Amino acid sequence: MKKLTRYAPALLMMLIIFGFSATPSSGLPSFDAADFIIKKSAHMLGYALLALSYLRAFDGDISKWKLIWLLAILYAASDEFHQSFVAGRGATVMDVGIDAIGAGLGLLWAARRKKELTQSH
Repeated sequence: MKKLTRYAPALLMMLIIFGFSATPSSGLPSFDAADFIIKKSAHMLGYALLALSYLRAFDGDISKWKLIWLLAILYAASDEFHQSFVAGRGATVMDVGIDAIGAGLGLLWAARRKKELTQSH
């Protein structure tokens, strides 16, 4: 049961990301001028949460940040590949980069949070 609680958030985030990626472009809302910023911010937030859920799977061991970041980037690349088969969608290296930035920011937040908690005790 402990393993399930460790890995379930990561699996759930991966399913959520996959679900959004499987949506054909005609089914996506458009936000006109803000479209780019909103969608790319969502990419970053989703991958920050994915990295944090991977961190949980590694028992919160922030020293494994390189592995966790690599796993998030590999999932981003596989997700972009998946999108290349979805009607009206495409795969871009830029999106993988944005996802990598989001994952990195999530891990930086976790490292700072851990440091703050350690210093306060």
